[in-house]
Amino acid sequence: MKLSGGLRSLLSLILWVSAYLLTHSLIFVTVPSLLPEFGKLVEGYGTYIAVSLTLLLGYMVVRSISELAYWSARIRHGEETSLSIRSLVRVLGMIALISAIAGGVAGGAAGVALGGFLGIVVGSASQQVIGQAVAGLLVLISRPISVGDRVTVAGETGVIREVTTMFTIIEREDGSVVMLPNNTLMGSKIYKHPEGAARP
Repeated sequence: MKLSGGLRSLLSLILWVSAYLLTHSLIFVTVPSLLPEFGKLVEGYGTYIAVSLTLLLGYMVVRSISELAYWSARIRHGEETSLSIRSLVRVLGMIALISAIAGGVAGGAAGVALGGFLGIVVGSASQQVIGQAVAGLLVLISRPISVGDRVTVAGETGVIREVTTMFTIIEREDGSVVMLPNNTLMGSKIYKHPEGAARP
């Protein structure tokens, strides 16, 4: 029996979350109660074990969530939009995972402050890129333009050749190519020219 991509992603997510909970319980609760020597070892290296476990299995959980987002998006949107959504979910998930680990290592109120601080730093550093990617997703989902449309946008006139997460590629009449950032596209008036119209 062959499973659909969405069902496979959901089962993968359940498997990795269960694996994390089971492994964490075995390492930190069950085995130390049965083997006191192992319990002393875990006490000394518990933070390192927890961080390693969370990074490894946390990455697999983030990956499963991004695959689930991809297959959910495929129902309504095309391949390119779904791939963009998967990438964005994966990046945001890894940022959240690393912030949570940093906050957990520091512990208590200091952990919350450190996790919040790291979130602000990473968010500020990647604001332009994430803003560009979100604008690209909006262009791909709302589809104000399509490949092959003749448009004038942000002072550029030409034919849309490709719409990606970060840029919209416009080919001018002279054959040169303009890579227009999607956040510029979303903030500009878009003039669509009829197919048979003379070139400006």
